[in-house]
Amino acid sequence: MPAENLRAAHRKRRAGGGKRAVVLDAVTDVLAERGYENTRFADVSTASGVAISTLQNYFGSREDMVIEAMEMSTIREVDALESVAAAEGDPWDRLIAMIDRSLNSSHRTRQLLVEFWRSAMRDDEVRKYSVEGWERYRTPFLAAVNEGREHGAFTPTLSPDDIADFVQSALAGAIVSHVLHPAPSSANFRAVLLTQLRSMLGLDV
Repeated sequence: MPAENLRAAHRKRRAGGGKRAVVLDAVTDVLAERGYENTRFADVSTASGVAISTLQNYFGSREDMVIEAMEMSTIREVDALESVAAAEGDPWDRLIAMIDRSLNSSHRTRQLLVEFWRSAMRDDEVRKYSVEGWERYRTPFLAAVNEGREHGAFTPTLSPDDIADFVQSALAGAIVSHVLHPAPSSANFRAVLLTQLRSMLGLDV
């Protein structure tokens, strides 16, 4: 079994129960403030009120603790997007709702996502979850475009896959921009993105 799979299996066998989720929330808070490399057991202990020895029992290593927290936070984001998509029957309204959900995420969430993507460049296990999360996040956008095309609401000028990739990449870029430096307002970016998307879907601009 590859080393990263052994590490994941080892981590999932560890204890904690309901308290584990509370601790992971504290880990994400520390991650957003300090980053992947600088999140230590001592920092999480201070933030959560849980002893370092207990954290070691829960997670085994600092790296396992941090990776699990990043995985949990990204899964929550994907779950939230899928819930937004499920609540909208009209494909265009669904696309708007998902875009708005992404653009209005909290600064903490944006920091965690950027940290997750940055860590995925160097860690094979994080990269695996990043690829899986990216595909799950992309799926409802692609489904909305395909549904609109099948029902005659959209007449795309590009393939649905290319349109879904464009929207997802634009939203990811907006997240990075807001974390790293002053960025255009979400309202202005939203207007530009929706105008471009309408054009790509063959809607009246």
